[in-house]
Amino acid sequence: MNDMAKNLILWLVIAAILLTVFNNFSVDNSPQTMNYSQFVQQVQNQQVRSVTIDGYTITGERSDGSSFQTIRPAAEDPKLMDDLLSNNVTVVGKEPERQSLWTRLLVASFPILIILAIFLFFMRQMQGGGGGKGGPMSFGKSKAKLLSQDQIKTTFADVAGCDEAKEEVEELVDFLRDPSKFQRLGGTIPRGVLMVGPPGTGKTLLAKSIAGEAKVPFFSISGSDFVEMFVGVGASRVRDMFEQAKKQAPCIIFIDEIDAVGRSRGVGMGGGNDEREQTLNQLLVEMDGFEANEGIIVIAATNRPDVLDPALLRPGRFDRQVTVGLPDIRGREHILNVHLRKVPLADDVKPSLIARGTPGFSGADLANLVNEAALFAARRNKRLVGMDELELAKDKIMMGAERKSMVMSEKEKLNTAYHESGHAIIGLVMPEHDPVYKVTIIPRGRALGVTMFLPEEDRYSLSRQQIISQICSLFGGRIAEEMTLGPDGVTTGASNDIKRATELAHNMVAKWGLSEELGPIMYDEDESHQFLGGPGQGGGKFKSGETTSKLDKEVRRIIDDCYAKAKQILEENRDKLDAMAEALMKYETIDADQLRDIMEGRDPRPPEGWDDDGSGGAGITPDAQARPDDAEAPSAEEGDDEEDDEPRRRPSDPLGGPAGQ
Repeated sequence: MNDMAKNLILWLVIAAILLTVFNNFSVDNSPQTMNYSQFVQQVQNQQVRSVTIDGYTITGERSDGSSFQTIRPAAEDPKLMDDLLSNNVTVVGKEPERQSLWTRLLVASFPILIILAIFLFFMRQMQGGGGGKGGPMSFGKSKAKLLSQDQIKTTFADVAGCDEAKEEVEELVDFLRDPSKFQRLGGTIPRGVLMVGPPGTGKTLLAKSIAGEAKVPFFSISGSDFVEMFVGVGASRVRDMFEQAKKQAPCIIFIDEIDAVGRSRGVGMGGGNDEREQTLNQLLVEMDGFEANEGIIVIAATNRPDVLDPALLRPGRFDRQVTVGLPDIRGREHILNVHLRKVPLADDVKPSLIARGTPGFSGADLANLVNEAALFAARRNKRLVGMDELELAKDKIMMGAERKSMVMSEKEKLNTAYHESGHAIIGLVMPEHDPVYKVTIIPRGRALGVTMFLPEEDRYSLSRQQIISQICSLFGGRIAEEMTLGPDGVTTGASNDIKRATELAHNMVAKWGLSEELGPIMYDEDESHQFLGGPGQGGGKFKSGETTSKLDKEVRRIIDDCYAKAKQILEENRDKLDAMAEALMKYETIDADQLRDIMEGRDPRPPEGWDDDGSGGAGITPDAQARPDDAEAPSAEEGDDEEDDEPRRRPSDPLGGPAGQ
């Protein structure tokens, strides 16, 4: 209901109330009413002085000066006039009222006006007015949500972990606050800013904080809102959105997931998309066409910048690309401080330790970690969130949820313990391998056991030795099964390990140029663009049969060498393999300190809270030596995976291949 209808109803209610009050308190000065028989009797008795006849209504005055009123019956009374004249009654006739021409026209056209008003009302509802914004006729209207400057409470203080990105966009805020500062020197603010980064890094939050700091209107829309089944609808919505923005300038337009509408035109396996291309063309014209859009800054976000149309990225449209990457250790600590302010914390919580143990986590991952910790504390009926809950939440996100209800036979548990022990020992012995963080045979996610590694320091690339060490540790689980169960007892639990090891070896030879036999030549094209008409459309470079044979032999040689190296290490440390498997059968989960005790030939210390009789259950303790930050995500070796699938969290390494372990 619009404002006009609301005001009309209000005035009608007020008029009804006033009319009721007036009728209740008004003085009744109306003449006395009598029936027609009494009137005729008084006329014949000469008690009536004068009468006024108005149709059926007769009003008059008696001889004593009082007034009266009566209603003449519908039946004709021809003697009435004779009686009035014979008794000296003054008779006055009243001319009947006639409606004016305008009144007659209004009465005649009133039904038509009512029908027309109803038709216009429903048309307005269908076109998106009067509350019907989702009507079927609102195709060409923009779906952008407008947030006024008073509605946006987000500022730069609410954004953490992306200091470089904030510095890039701070001058946008300065321009929106004081444009003359730049204009008097001939400078112009970028028309568009493209935020690029992995999912969950805070691109949308950063754009919202810009509007909150600048105190300007903020239009928010998704790229998919422009694309419809009818050609031309998206272009109409773009025009309407910029028309609305011009009325609110200076303002910010934020387009989330712009790759939905900004993909390269005229390419792809199935041909072009007319609707999307028309929408993109209109967006290009609005951002840098003949009509200037002064004071309108377009901010877009995507995690697929490689598929965007080149015309969209040229200077004059999206002049600046801001990379919002995964946070480093200090960024993660700042993000944790932002999210931890929302929950009651115990005194033992140390955000710096949590930040060290969560390399590769995005802002969304850290927010999820804090939320999971709060849920753990609520399940335990605690009033504060402590470090134990945060550690449990971190393990759940990194390794998957514990499947305590799953029943495993002792034989299968022992096989899983040897499998994970093989991974851990190879990881502890091989040079330049990530340190072991935790080993568990408690089923988590889809894996029956997990070996977690955490990097020690920031790392943005992998050396040849690091890759070789990772391949060796990947084969540690299978080799341990072969040593304890024999060749015929090896299970399918190592299927994912074999897959990842093969991929690493293949990438060493075909992509990274780390093979002396084939040299620093790239034999495989990047296939990420194969459905976009990019360089990988043909499925990679054409290789001769001889080259393919050499490549396969070199991959096989690397695999065989790593397998033999890993088997030699486990045979030399067979006593430690048995001791570690025994500790896993007893405690189910062992951490870095217990692993160190085993590798040094000592009995592993019991976990915190463990009773001598074993009633304390499996202990899961935080890593006493928290690892420094690393840009690469943590990784997990899985053992005896019942569904031959990966653990929940396994991000890619900096070189684009699978993560280490």
